[in-house]
Amino acid sequence: MPKTIKSAFHEFHRDVVNIETSRTQKALASRDWLIEQLNKLELDESLSFPFRYGARQLNIGSFQRKTKIRELDDIDLFFCFTADNAFYTKISDDHYVISTVNSSHRLKSLSDDGILNSRKVIEKVKNSLAKISQYKNADLHRRGEAATLSLTSYEWVFDIVPCFYTDTGLYLIPNGEGGWKQTNPSVDQVRITTENQAKNGKLLQLVRTVKYWSKIHLPNDTISSYLLENFVIKYSQMKESLSDDIVYDLRDFLQYLSHNIYYPLYTESTFQGDLNSLNEERKKIISDKSIWSASKINEALHAELFNYDLPKAISIWQEVFGNNFPKLELKDEQNSTV
Repeated sequence: MPKTIKSAFHEFHRDVVNIETSRTQKALASRDWLIEQLNKLELDESLSFPFRYGARQLNIGSFQRKTKIRELDDIDLFFCFTADNAFYTKISDDHYVISTVNSSHRLKSLSDDGILNSRKVIEKVKNSLAKISQYKNADLHRRGEAATLSLTSYEWVFDIVPCFYTDTGLYLIPNGEGGWKQTNPSVDQVRITTENQAKNGKLLQLVRTVKYWSKIHLPNDTISSYLLENFVIKYSQMKESLSDDIVYDLRDFLQYLSHNIYYPLYTESTFQGDLNSLNEERKKIISDKSIWSASKINEALHAELFNYDLPKAISIWQEVFGNNFPKLELKDEQNSTV
């Protein structure tokens, strides 16, 4: 058991928030193995699986960015296909069409009147996954953008997003309605890596701790992990440095979030637009809980630093982070000797 608030946070991060190193290593190995299996699917003529673009396969998501908290439940990856003489037309950022009139049968068979149907591409990926050893089951992701694969050996699932790489450096992925939309997850990786380095490696832990706070206090789907992560990055970019003691940035971020959740959130990527599409009801829930939590953190700091009441401070931190926040090992004053 820890003896100080600082050591309690160290234990909290190590044992509750962060994914264990051993699990991370196993997850990385399982992802690499899966990619090898996916790469073989095009060789099976009976599948008529679209040809892959190996150089543009991409590992994505919070696991790749090191901002995921335990328990590890999913791992995301982009599986990129070659254009195979197909060409795209932009209707809007969220609506591209891919013409396959000049393509081979492998893409034409997934098309409607010469237009590649992203739903059919995902179905093709989903149905082809049964050829992979250790296959358990596959389904469509709830947003209709990916095929979700479960394997018998792992507790996590893989969300496999079919995509095409364009001459503009963007990827086209399913938009959930049969068409395609633009994205570039590499921008997210560069953004957080650059900012984390600028803040001496302190940003990633702040992101993970905030995500755990959200898991404890906000109803499911109130705010996406991705949006919350970008609010933390924006907060960090406004600061010259992050504190050596994470509790101060936790408090200050929650105060920042309570106000800024009501405003648009833009990143350096012009194609992404406003990331904050939350309705007013959700914004108020987030703001109210952020204000309450920031106030509780101030109470915990006062109990620790001014009243020297560590048990009270710990009890307040458990209000903020739940009962998994560690208890302190306190010296028994009655048994102590001079």
